[in-house]
Amino acid sequence: MSSHVVRSGRHVSPWLALAGFGAAVAVAALIGGLGVAGTAGEYQSLDRPSWAPPSSVFGPVWTVLYAMIAVSGWLVWRRTGWSSALNWYAAQLVLNALWTPIFFGAGQYGLALIDIAVLWVLIGVTVWKFRPVSTVAAGLLLPYWLWVTYATALNAAIWSAN
Repeated sequence: MSSHVVRSGRHVSPWLALAGFGAAVAVAALIGGLGVAGTAGEYQSLDRPSWAPPSSVFGPVWTVLYAMIAVSGWLVWRRTGWSSALNWYAAQLVLNALWTPIFFGAGQYGLALIDIAVLWVLIGVTVWKFRPVSTVAAGLLLPYWLWVTYATALNAAIWSAN
C-alpha cells in the first residue's frame, strides 16, 4: 500500500490518521479519567462482589484496551476510509466515554448499566461490521468486548447491592 491513502480527493498520511484515531480514543479515556478523578475511595466504599478487581487494575487494563481500539479503527479506515462500520465504532466510543461520568460522576448505577449494556451491543455490531473488512481489526476488539462483558456484570452487581 502506498505511504498515503487517498480519502475524499486528499492524500492522508496513514500515520496522521493513526494519530487521529489515537486522539479520539484519548479523548474518550480523558473523559473517563476526569470522571474517576478522586473516586478510588468511592469505589472502595461501594458494596462490591468478591470478584470485583481493586481500583488499581482499571488503569493498566484500559490503557492496553484503548491502544487496541485505536489501532482497530485505523486498520478499517485504511481499507475503507470513513465508512458505516466506523460510524458504529464512533458510537460505541461515545458510550464508552459517557459510562464513567454517569457511574462515578453522577452516581447513577442503573443508568450506567443501561449505557454499558448498549455499549456491549454496539461493540458486538462493530466487531461484526469490522470482520469482513479486517479480521485483525475485529480481533483487536475482542478483548475489549470481553472486558466490557465483565464490567457489565460488575456494574449490575454494584447497582443491585447499592
